[in-house]
Amino acid sequence: MEKIPFQTIDWSNVPKTEHIGETGTAYWQTLAFDTLRIRLVEYSANYIADHWCQKGHIVHCLEGEFISELENGEKFILTKGMSYVVSNNLSSHRSISTGSVKLLIIDGNFLKESSGSSVLA
Repeated sequence: MEKIPFQTIDWSNVPKTEHIGETGTAYWQTLAFDTLRIRLVEYSANYIADHWCQKGHIVHCLEGEFISELENGEKFILTKGMSYVVSNNLSSHRSISTGSVKLLIIDGNFLKESSGSSVLA
């Protein structure tokens, strides 16, 4: 794990990038380190991701409500204050929103499949 010195993040100074979904749009504000990515993500109303994602994430819903759909058909509704976590390559998932949503998403090498070691001892 790389060493990241203490720093604050003023998201108003982080540029937004636009990502068109199957329907709707996602706007990402991204901080990238060697092995860690932190994003503030906003989904427009009626957003459906344009792909099934295999990457691991920690996702925390800051505003609104969205559905995290698994490729096997399971659906989970997450509302403000709720989170989900998944490791790389463990489930194909995508996001769907009917209204606007704001998320904090963290991903990186620490979510790779491991040999079972734990930081909680």
